[in-house]
Amino acid sequence: MATVNWTGEILAQLRFYWDYSLWPRLEGLTDAEFHWEPVPNAWGVRPGPDGRFHPDRIVPEPDPPPVTTIAWRLGHIVVEVLEQRDDRHFGDGTFGDVAWPGTADQARRRLRRAYLSWSDHVADLDEEGLAAPVGGAESTEWADFPMVALILHVQREVVHHSAEVLLLRDLYRAGLGPTV
Repeated sequence: MATVNWTGEILAQLRFYWDYSLWPRLEGLTDAEFHWEPVPNAWGVRPGPDGRFHPDRIVPEPDPPPVTTIAWRLGHIVVEVLEQRDDRHFGDGTFGDVAWPGTADQARRRLRRAYLSWSDHVADLDEEGLAAPVGGAESTEWADFPMVALILHVQREVVHHSAEVLLLRDLYRAGLGPTV
């Protein structure tokens, strides 16, 4: 019976998606696309009184949830899916309240950095690390799950939300965005 490198297999899926679907399709993302609101009252990312960019958000989230901009979706992937989780599980846990990317270039740079850091940290996990409980770094609903469940959830979030980003880019370029 062959031995399976589970960490390698899990990361191979994310790396393939990154290399062939996500990263190449973010090439040339403009600020106009990044902040384009495809429908009235779409949630975006805007500067707050402190000058930093923050996401539009209402808690609890309305049902159905609002349409969001590329800026909102990429910011969610960067900040809440990758950066925060990387810090909670592999960093010092002091991430705190950080600004969301305010431009397409900032989002791309932070996305790449967060993806590489998360992937490098996950690559260091062996079977014991994958099986270890998530613990208190996440909400109580995650605490008893094995780390591999969280890693797969993060990958699902990256794929899901970035597919939405890429669809919004397609719609923008198909002429549904503002005419220049």
